[in-house]
Amino acid sequence: MFVRYFVDLDDPFEHVKAALLADPSDWVPGMARAAGELGDGLLAEVGFAVREDRRIDKEVEIWIGEAHHASGKTRLPMSWKATGPGRLFPSLDADLEVAGIGASRTQLAISAQYDPPLGSVGRALDRALLHRVAEATLKDFLDRVAAAVEARIRVAAE
Repeated sequence: MFVRYFVDLDDPFEHVKAALLADPSDWVPGMARAAGELGDGLLAEVGFAVREDRRIDKEVEIWIGEAHHASGKTRLPMSWKATGPGRLFPSLDADLEVAGIGASRTQLAISAQYDPPLGSVGRALDRALLHRVAEATLKDFLDRVAAAVEARIRVAAE
């Protein structure tokens, strides 16, 4: 299954790119342990809100690959899998993308593919409900990354 979500930031491309690539421990939300380099597995908490006052969370292990640069765009491959019983949660391969959309605006996006767990039963559940859960989880993750990146940019500007 494919999922994509994006946010536009009121910051120049080079600032967003620098903040994203500098150190994953600064932008991976819910950091459970420090990591020495991009290829290390990082623990993060992801989830989605079922109501404004209720949130479902799951700890995932995230691997960050090496950044790929093109003119005005940077792609950072990543994958994640849930900690604990693996067959109940999907693993996911994704790209975080940073692209300039003007002199002072940048789009931060995530494009992801996942296979629902539990075989044909999981695929049926995904079509009925779980795809929306995956979308909400990725939205929550990217919104948190965007907030962390923007905070890092503000601190660098001071």
